[in-house]
Amino acid sequence: MSKKRTLVSFDWAIKNILRDKANHDVLEGFLSTLLDTDITILSVLESEGNQQEESDKFNRVDLAVEDENGEIFIIEVQNSRERHYLQRLLYGTSKLVVDHVSLGDSFKKVKKVISISILYFLFGEGENDYLYRGTTEFHGMNTQETLRLKPEKRRAVLGQEITAGSIFPEYYLIEVERFHDIITKGIDEWIYLFKNSKVRPEFTSKNIQAAAEKLDLLKMPENERRAYERYMIDRASEKDMIKTAR
Repeated sequence: MSKKRTLVSFDWAIKNILRDKANHDVLEGFLSTLLDTDITILSVLESEGNQQEESDKFNRVDLAVEDENGEIFIIEVQNSRERHYLQRLLYGTSKLVVDHVSLGDSFKKVKKVISISILYFLFGEGENDYLYRGTTEFHGMNTQETLRLKPEKRRAVLGQEITAGSIFPEYYLIEVERFHDIITKGIDEWIYLFKNSKVRPEFTSKNIQAAAEKLDLLKMPENERRAYERYMIDRASEKDMIKTAR
């Protein structure tokens, strides 16, 4: 019988250890499973998520990645508690688009942004799903048909046609607290990890067993363990203050 591992929470790991190149395989496994394509991280982009001050309230990492077809995307993975969360998502993706196209560059250089939110708070109402995906499409107001671009406007790039969905930002919302620990597909194994800070021995999603090794609290240096303990205490205090305010 395998011993139970004590793993650090994924929201802390995103900010503190997964941005390290040696640990990119963990994020690559998660992203590949969610997006259903092999993802390779090319670089961690400069962003607010790189701040290291204890007063920093952000928990986000921005990545330049390449999929198995050679297409390059910008992906932001974030976890934060904000009242105006949808507005925050829109601001974040818009800023990423603008920041990575230089003034005077052709708009052809605009990269698609994929925003992934791991939500450790209840966002929707009722017994809703725990995994949402949002994309942009254009529908005729009279015919309800999806807008189809003319051939010269949808020239194939790396074997894929250009559509609104391949250009406009794409959003994934993972409501961790609504997940009931029922595993039916690969991404469920990762959400189980997000919720419980555990990886079952039978999990087979790409690199998830590597996550169990690299997020093992007992294998962390003493200074990192202490920093993590402070973070968990602060998070508990934050929850208490929110309950008190309510």
